[in-house]
Amino acid sequence: MRAARLIKMVLLLQSRPSMTGAELAAELEVSERTVTRDAQALSEAGVPVHAGRGRIGGYRLVGGYRTRLTGLARDEAEALFLSGLPTALREMGLDDAASAARLKVSAALLPSLRDAADGTARRFHLDAPGWFRDPVTPEHLPAVAEAVRGDRLMAARYRRRPSGEAVERELAPYGLVLKAGVWYVCARAGDDVRVYRADRFTSVTVSETGFVRDEDFDLAGFWEERAERFARSILRAEVTVRLSPAGVRRLPHVVDRAAAEEALAAAEGPDGAGWRTVVLPVESPEVAYEQLLVLGAEAEVLSPASLRERFAGTAERLRDLYR
Repeated sequence: MRAARLIKMVLLLQSRPSMTGAELAAELEVSERTVTRDAQALSEAGVPVHAGRGRIGGYRLVGGYRTRLTGLARDEAEALFLSGLPTALREMGLDDAASAARLKVSAALLPSLRDAADGTARRFHLDAPGWFRDPVTPEHLPAVAEAVRGDRLMAARYRRRPSGEAVERELAPYGLVLKAGVWYVCARAGDDVRVYRADRFTSVTVSETGFVRDEDFDLAGFWEERAERFARSILRAEVTVRLSPAGVRRLPHVVDRAAAEEALAAAEGPDGAGWRTVVLPVESPEVAYEQLLVLGAEAEVLSPASLRERFAGTAERLRDLYR
């Protein structure tokens, strides 16, 4: 415990020109008397800690006692401190490790770059969860993250949807993905790599047994391909819609963007009134109703007939309401 505190004290002093006893005591969560003893212990061990007295006194390292990352430019140092998601690290149980790593990097930077961390924090904040939802940390996420980091097998019980059936799996977790506030686990089960929602694990036991990772596996590429495949797989129905010029511009913002762009690219040129007719893949007529209703009078549903009738009924109710 004390050894770790002494190392942290050295790193703190490397990251700043000097620190008072009170500042060090607050950072190390000890008394100023303990700071004095620790400084003496470091000096006896050969670490050149100088203790100044008086109003502007304090502790500092002398003689250039530091390790420097001289190859980093300012923009590279700032990007380094921007590379983590604080909330995500905390949910995986890595916030202490990340804090220690940032401190070590700060201590190793050239003096002219030591404000990179504070400057980045003042200018950028990464907020992963979507709007209008309270993010919930999956109960077993820290255990899953441990298995991912150590390339270790894990025995898990997973709750399927929509049946709610719980199945047992031995998984080789290749990676974690945070998408719009939801955690997903990309894991090999048998010969296939599959995607699991972390909040559906009802139990996780990390094994002491490791697994051999496929070095050709690209987590980012795998996720992009699976996400695109999933988005397309749920578009099982089609609707034919006539769109005004304003409706054409707004369509990619109210339905799946890729599906909208493909439908617009395949559509014929505008008619005499400037409207275009598109055949749009959708998840279902019910979902299409909710999405296309946003376009109001900029869209006319032509088929299926049941969806057109529903829009006509809605238009009549709105007319009566606003008459």
